[in-house]
Amino acid sequence: MTIPNHITLDDIHRMPVGEIAALPAGQLAMLKDAADERLKQAKMVADWLDGAISIKYADRAAACRLDAGKDTGRIHFEDGDVTVIVDLPKRIDWDQALLAQIAENIASAGEDPAEFIDTTRKVPERKYTALPESWRKGFEPARTVKTGKPKFRLVLGEEVR
Repeated sequence: MTIPNHITLDDIHRMPVGEIAALPAGQLAMLKDAADERLKQAKMVADWLDGAISIKYADRAAACRLDAGKDTGRIHFEDGDVTVIVDLPKRIDWDQALLAQIAENIASAGEDPAEFIDTTRKVPERKYTALPESWRKGFEPARTVKTGKPKFRLVLGEEVR
């Protein structure tokens, strides 16, 4: 059913924001509901595609990551004229009780634990990797490395380095 003078989502992008704001509240509510539903549908399609891309490339990405000697981070490979870029973020969790003990040990040695440990009792990765090897070994029992969800990006017809 077509409603005369009824603005649709397809009309919105051609209208000045002031005109949209001047629409009756009921029409704005209907447009907002329609936009939210379209966004929800687009998100569902994007998630579905992300899942398919992950299935298609997960094994190849894992092999490429193994060849590169990388557990996390960005890798890329070619599939025909498409460059597949895969980013696997690193997520670090710290055992709070062990970090508290490490902070006490550092303080009892006359050092300031705040140089290495944030007050939320986590160790920023850049500070952890900057520690001398002997110190890092003391932190390792409190540290858990997890990976986030891999992110795939497909680049058509361009070489990406």
